[in-house]
Amino acid sequence: MSSIDEIRDARIKKLELLNKKGINPYPAESKRELTLSEAITNFEKLEQKKEIKWIAGRIMSIRGQGAIVFLTLNDGTGTFQGLLKKDILGEEKLNFFSEVADIGDFVEIQGTFFTTKRGEKTLEATDWRMLSKSLRPLPEKWHGLTDVEERFRKRYLDILMNPELKELFEKKAKFWDATRNFLKKENFLEVETPTLEVTTGGAEARPFKTHHNDFDIDVYMRISVGELWQKRLLAAGFSRVFEIGRVYRNEGSSPEHTQEFTGLEFYAGYMDYRQGMEFTERMIKEVAKETFGTLAFDTHGHKIDLSSKWERIPYVDTVKKMLGIDVISATEKEMMKKLDELKVKYEGTNKERLTDSLWKYCRKQIMGPAWLIDVPKLVSPLSKAKPENPLLTERVQLILAGAECTNGFSELNDPIDQAERFEVQKKLIAGGDEEAMMPDDDFVEMLEHGMPPAFGFAYGDRLFAFLVDKPLRETQLFPLMRPKEDK
Repeated sequence: MSSIDEIRDARIKKLELLNKKGINPYPAESKRELTLSEAITNFEKLEQKKEIKWIAGRIMSIRGQGAIVFLTLNDGTGTFQGLLKKDILGEEKLNFFSEVADIGDFVEIQGTFFTTKRGEKTLEATDWRMLSKSLRPLPEKWHGLTDVEERFRKRYLDILMNPELKELFEKKAKFWDATRNFLKKENFLEVETPTLEVTTGGAEARPFKTHHNDFDIDVYMRISVGELWQKRLLAAGFSRVFEIGRVYRNEGSSPEHTQEFTGLEFYAGYMDYRQGMEFTERMIKEVAKETFGTLAFDTHGHKIDLSSKWERIPYVDTVKKMLGIDVISATEKEMMKKLDELKVKYEGTNKERLTDSLWKYCRKQIMGPAWLIDVPKLVSPLSKAKPENPLLTERVQLILAGAECTNGFSELNDPIDQAERFEVQKKLIAGGDEEAMMPDDDFVEMLEHGMPPAFGFAYGDRLFAFLVDKPLRETQLFPLMRPKEDK
């Protein structure tokens, strides 16, 4: 078997031959008149009228030699067979094709459509042109790229050789289209908010930090989809807003976490968390049905049916029932002792982090679909407290297969309460908590001007990943990779 270098050298010689003949191996223009999907859809009409048309694509296979050559083209819309025959194309053009063309090249062929004896839709070529000469071979057809790191580095080849992966990303695009269409139908205005911030808000995560040269200040890449900005828009008089955009979190990787992902956040004035649960359940079901054609999913070894009743599970009571500890009244020492008993690794020894670690242990045992409700105020710095129990909040999260896939709550619009909660976050930051939320005095000032009662809600690529039963990284087109080390 030839090495990559040997194959590349042989193809460069073919490139030189094209140039010597005065043929541009990388022309800007194409004569293509039909996509391959259009050729398939309109085949009977094209065959009957014997229309002469140009089609184009990447050569995925070449079969035969001598007087007859079959090739398969792929243009991203479909695949189609071409036939090059010496008595139709001419000996010179056919020989030149055999001399310079390889699997992986982009070519276009002109001819008439017919059906072979095997019933295959085919274009019989009367002419051909090189559109882009490939210098490296495609992966072997049946095995593709098997090394995981190589697959992510050469995602273009991974997708090209794996139709199921291509379909996955088409479904992901449909998932976000369905999300956008649902919200627009419900009279939400799509907005764009800053991705560079002086203070990060809307989530608890370690941010990426960079420097703004013109202002000579440090800024952060956002960790939410513009939460505090969208709330400002509610104060500005927009009643319903949403944004779908990129989010950046400088934290560890796992099957459910990446440092960059797409997220949705919406904010609906005059809606509370009870109405929000009903609204978003309807939304998620519609988006899932539109994207996948079903509400039943096999994910993480469990069967999830979104058409079944969505249970409501109280946070504190669930932890108490499963672990025998009350996260509201327990001390940090008691919580650490319980986590050590459970052999759970935890970061941070303040009560907020310990509470979160205990809950995450319990969460993995809940399959859902279920709404987590009554989340402690300590771990919800932006959500409205429950009037009947100020230590809890009107926060809801959808649990699927042991993971939180959405987040929403009645938004805190009391400026005094918000300022006090930011003070708590300041103390956490001072204590070394890198994931605590940065206070935003300008946001508090906005609340003092007045913001209507509202429900905010978010989900991201993780929800899609759970529905397709894939690690989050697998659903990213181009995951971040370490640079290759020089050999």
